[in-house]
Amino acid sequence: METLALILAGGRGSRLDILSEKRAKPGVPFAGKFRIIDFALSNCSNSGIYDIGILTQYQPLSLNEHIGMGQPWDFNRRNSGVTLLQPYESLKGDSWYNGTADAVLQNIEYIKRKKAKYVLILSGDHIYKMDYKKLIDFHKEKGADVTVCAQPVPIEEASRFGILSADDNMKIVEFAEKPKVPKSDLASMGIYVFNTDVLLNALETIKEPDLDFGKHIIPVMIENNHVFCYRFEDYWKDVGTYDSYLEANLELTQTVDKVPLDMYDPDWVIHTKSEERPAAKFGLNAKVKQCLISNGCIIAGEVEKSVLGPGVDIRPGAIVKNSVIFNDTVIEAGAVVDGAIIDKNAIVRKDCKIGYGNDLSSNKDKPEVLTSGLNVIGKGAEIPEGTVIERNCRILSHVTPDDFDSKEVKSGTTVAPKK
Repeated sequence: METLALILAGGRGSRLDILSEKRAKPGVPFAGKFRIIDFALSNCSNSGIYDIGILTQYQPLSLNEHIGMGQPWDFNRRNSGVTLLQPYESLKGDSWYNGTADAVLQNIEYIKRKKAKYVLILSGDHIYKMDYKKLIDFHKEKGADVTVCAQPVPIEEASRFGILSADDNMKIVEFAEKPKVPKSDLASMGIYVFNTDVLLNALETIKEPDLDFGKHIIPVMIENNHVFCYRFEDYWKDVGTYDSYLEANLELTQTVDKVPLDMYDPDWVIHTKSEERPAAKFGLNAKVKQCLISNGCIIAGEVEKSVLGPGVDIRPGAIVKNSVIFNDTVIEAGAVVDGAIIDKNAIVRKDCKIGYGNDLSSNKDKPEVLTSGLNVIGKGAEIPEGTVIERNCRILSHVTPDDFDSKEVKSGTTVAPKK
């Protein structure tokens, strides 16, 4: 076996807040019928890499059920396959994964047993299409010990990333984690190719608490090894915040000539575990414009610039705009939803208004995650009839009508179960 892929999929995704409350961030639904991790898995399958280790930790059940034996991505084959790797109790005691490289270190015996020539390290929570064969060919051509994927970013945003500086041969000469004054616009994507012996040596010799590739492994290796930069300029997005998540979904609803990520390329299919549902159904007075509509949806109202997961029910007279609605949610007659992310199995009762007014006060409990006017409603929540929810509101999972103190939910408010 030439290449073993390790997908880091254990993150809690705290900035996705309610959406990652009961699931790991890579397991969050995306683009209707998919999960975020489907992109890394499909990239592996389309690149001919069929031996995959998935490192999970936080709330892994939903993700584990989704991946199973890996059949949708053609991983359930002889002498290859997908392995779910979770923290375990060893002779040294219990140990959670602490840092990206620590997660790999704790599975070092798995890597040794596979005897691959190269190890491809991937994040499970990015949206992109990449041919990893080209990346590995670049790694070989350069005679690299390590290759780091990087993407140009606006220089004014570069201080948010790990920034690389490379010479004319693309050999990395400097790396700075979130520098105040960036010397380059090349941001690390958190995608690495290692020669396996080099990776094993680094993991066993670099001793740091919370061992991390970006903070510890890569800077040390730049001084001692041949570390190269693979420049990637196609679409790539980290959907780790509410705003970036909504933006990435709604970008896919644009016209073919403007959409940044082609989901319809027959030569690079994004695979997923699909639900058996009937075709989407549109009523006599339904109006749908610039949307992604998944199987099993029933639409009798109006939907514009939105993404609907499987089984969403939009009743007559309901209006949904600029929103992402997860599986089996019901929007009842006369309700208006504008600028919202609504998780699975929620019910928005008649004549509700979600996304109302111009007060953009940040959420009082989570000001760091909700500032742009977006509302987020958790799984299984029920919004009582006639309720008006303004902006930057968090409606937690499984709230009931009894949990609302008023039919007016002011901007920046969080509604939580009282029991």
